[in-house]
Amino acid sequence: MRIQTNHRWLLFVLRNISLLLFVFIFVAFSLFNERFASLRNFENIILASADVGIVAIGMTFVLLTGGIDLSVGATMYITGAIVALMLEDGWGVAAAIPCGILAGTLWGCFNALLISRVRIIPFMVTLGTLTAGRGLGLLITESRHISVPNEMRFGAVRVFDLVPIPVLVFALMVLVAVVILKYTPFGRQIYAMGNDVEAAKKAGLDTTRLTAAVYIISGFCAAVASVISISQVGSVSASFGRGIEFQAIAASVLGGTSLFGGVGNVFPGTVIGILLIQMIQNGLIFMRVDLYLQEMVKALVILFAVFVDAQRMGLIKRLERRNIRLEKRIARPAEAKKLEWTAWQ
Repeated sequence: MRIQTNHRWLLFVLRNISLLLFVFIFVAFSLFNERFASLRNFENIILASADVGIVAIGMTFVLLTGGIDLSVGATMYITGAIVALMLEDGWGVAAAIPCGILAGTLWGCFNALLISRVRIIPFMVTLGTLTAGRGLGLLITESRHISVPNEMRFGAVRVFDLVPIPVLVFALMVLVAVVILKYTPFGRQIYAMGNDVEAAKKAGLDTTRLTAAVYIISGFCAAVASVISISQVGSVSASFGRGIEFQAIAASVLGGTSLFGGVGNVFPGTVIGILLIQMIQNGLIFMRVDLYLQEMVKALVILFAVFVDAQRMGLIKRLERRNIRLEKRIARPAEAKKLEWTAWQ
């Protein structure tokens, strides 16, 4: 019985490792510097997480199907370039933002077409569109650094003097994603497809449509994140959105989403993952760690996330099988006694 209890505790730790790691790192940085635990600093962490967090939401949809999207940074750049150029040419914010989001979503549609219809593997498609998207962005901007007007710099504006607009948009995106994944047939079909594609096909699910849909969602999320990022940074340059795909993947995986598909959630999973990454970066600043070392720490976090995901899923399956066998062994004597009592009667 003690062995079974130990297995359950280990399963609990493995399933909630991101939350436990979040608490541990928060306490560790708080002990090092009391200002880290302040409400203002935590608000800054959430605000800095908004754009990457929105990208990570779309990435979670893709990873749940067993795919991957490496082109989200390029999608952000294309969106940002179009928004910045339209504003530079005198277009209003109300016209530039929808056009930019539409362009980013169409880039996601391009990924969806190549992956779901042409049947090219997601890694190769999105690696190609990552490079092509960067090239397209450089072409239309001519590699210029473009500043946006003040009306586009709404990243610090608070709704009702309470919640910054980027945080509000992030929260709304999380809410919509949770509703879709948890309470709609489409969400349940994504999980079913991620668990077993062939079984999903046999069950009558349109896996082609599902695959296309998640890459379109990813493109849309990257486009929205681009607008939020511009509103905070106030400009678009050649490095805009570069490397954000790796942060989004790391956030999703740290939050419990499996690279193999079928396992994960946006809340609390991906949200905890992105806050964890941003909290580490913020804590390193408080510790005055060298800027170049911070990038190395980010890389180590990504490697750790992938390693934990690979090890965790295997351990969980083995422990679940052991628990099932133990429960059967415990149940057999009780069943035998019941049968003996019935026969005696």
